[in-house]
Amino acid sequence: MELKFDTSKTYALCLEGGGARGAYQIGAFEALTEAGVKVNAAAGTSVGSLNGALIAMKDLPVAKELWHNMRFSRVMDVDDDQMRKLLRGKFLDLDIKSAHLKVKKVLKDGGFDVTPLKNLIKDTLDCEKIRNSDIRLFICTHSVTDRKGLEFEARKLSDTELRDMLLASAYFPAFKHEEIGGKMYTDGGVSNVLPLSPLVSRGFKNIIAIRLYGLGVEKRVPLPKGTTVTEIAPKTDLGNMLNFDTEPCRKNYRLGYFDAKRLLYGLYGEKYYIDRTLSEEDAYKILFALVKERQEEDISLRSLHGEIAKFAKESGSRGDYYDVLVAFMEKSAERLKINPLEIYTDLALLEKIGLR
Repeated sequence: MELKFDTSKTYALCLEGGGARGAYQIGAFEALTEAGVKVNAAAGTSVGSLNGALIAMKDLPVAKELWHNMRFSRVMDVDDDQMRKLLRGKFLDLDIKSAHLKVKKVLKDGGFDVTPLKNLIKDTLDCEKIRNSDIRLFICTHSVTDRKGLEFEARKLSDTELRDMLLASAYFPAFKHEEIGGKMYTDGGVSNVLPLSPLVSRGFKNIIAIRLYGLGVEKRVPLPKGTTVTEIAPKTDLGNMLNFDTEPCRKNYRLGYFDAKRLLYGLYGEKYYIDRTLSEEDAYKILFALVKERQEEDISLRSLHGEIAKFAKESGSRGDYYDVLVAFMEKSAERLKINPLEIYTDLALLEKIGLR
């Protein structure tokens, strides 16, 4: 594969909030790291701020281990099995008495107890490394007391303040909120779910936004001349923002990894990752052959183009001949249940769906 992304520049990362979907961002960061993309800043909201802290530490194995072994009880004081059944809708399998007592306690406390998250932040994050990193970290939260969004730079905070603001940034509405330093905070997504503002206001020109499409207010940020924002974004639903179960987190990690590869190497496809080797003329010939298979006798060139247009409509493509071919390959691959989390050349995918 040929790298299509400019790695001569240095980039700042904008890490959107989105709860359990956060594994996607570290998967994307792994792909960026492998490609040699240089990063000098990260701004995060909610889970994005926690991921930003992991990125500032420059310890990808720690970040990867955390998300690959994530579970509900590492974030909330809950029973993993009960939460799994609850989110899957298996109410008949729940321990009703235990579940009732737990729900009663959660309602009384005003949300899930996040003592495990506090401990995770304390045990996993190296505050000194984060503060002294050449990757500047900016944390977005929302002060309920002051009724406004706040931004903090990690290098200006003490260990206690840094941990507190990371927790404050991640105070999801379903979590139990406690006073921090005499003030009440809530999830940064309330005022700035996609934290471009800390980066733009400080003059960072090349920004990569890793999207999670979490709940919150997407603050409008005018971009100065010369500032560009490139997105790595999921094309499929990343799931429930409270689903901190291991397998969904691992799947989202892989999706982030491959979606970043799509950007880096200019891969084609919506659900699949296709490395282009065929020309437009090659694609036309393949489509011609596919259309001919549908016909009992020869057809005119005009009729052929009409059939290809019909073929494009059926495939859901509005692009050129190659785009039509890609759409057809994806529909066929999906029908045959071919693994989407792999990079294929167009010829290899054609072979897998039986067209070579």
